Amino acid sequence: MIKNRLKQLWSEGKPTINGWCSIGNSFTAEIMAAQPYDSITIDVQHGALDYGDVLPMFQAMRASGITLMARAPWLDPAIIMKLLDAGAYGIICPMVNTAEDAARFVSYVRYPPHGERSFGPTRAAFAVGANYAAEANDEILAFAMVETATAMDNLDAIAATPGLDGIYVGPADLSFSLSKGRLTPAFDREESEVIAALQRIVAACKANGIKAALHCGTPEYAARAIAWGFNMTTVGGDSRFLAAAAGASVTKFRELTKGDHAAPVQKGGY
Repeated sequence: MIKNRLKQLWSEGKPTINGWCSIGNSFTAEIMAAQPYDSITIDVQHGALDYGDVLPMFQAMRASGITLMARAPWLDPAIIMKLLDAGAYGIICPMVNTAEDAARFVSYVRYPPHGERSFGPTRAAFAVGANYAAEANDEILAFAMVETATAMDNLDAIAATPGLDGIYVGPADLSFSLSKGRLTPAFDREESEVIAALQRIVAACKANGIKAALHCGTPEYAARAIAWGFNMTTVGGDSRFLAAAAGASVTKFRELTKGDHAAPVQKGGY
């Protein structure tokens, strides 16, 4: 089985950057994979896509050599196992609130004797190399999302779950939940209570020998997160990049065509 590049980079003490795909299109995915990310995650939870989009997206990104992962829509064994069978090298599971949730999640990702994943790697058997059944448990990553006040109450127990590889923080939901709705959902929070929670998550991960990952809005905030001890950061994603670039282009055009900068209007002809 082809080795998980994220694990190799982390073993060398290097932080990693993760790309994010929420547009259900293989060409968009191929463009993202042409960038020098260490990994790319397809968002099956909130993305404008479903499993029928995931498979061709994985196929389009395969040649890049980037580690391909997926965020499951929920703690559901059927879709988690199906995403793994499609070739995902890691699963990010949302709304893991207790150690029991985390243990169930791990069991869906691992083959016996470490879990209850059903065997049937339809695409994975062809896409990730030989000896999949024997090596998948060691190569596939299981990231539990901590994004609620309840999860923070159970943080240490979640982080200590056997077989869990890391915690992925959803800062929008986490800040919304911790503040009981006082803070609007957003990335790159500056509130002391949120930063303290992020640093507490890093400490819990380090204490249990697992990785900490954070979803960010800007590379500047991601760099701060790495300095706090996060091992992986996601910066933006395909839909946000498209909106930002298109918006910047239109804004610049409007600025340049005001007053004396306006293009002359031609009469007649084409």
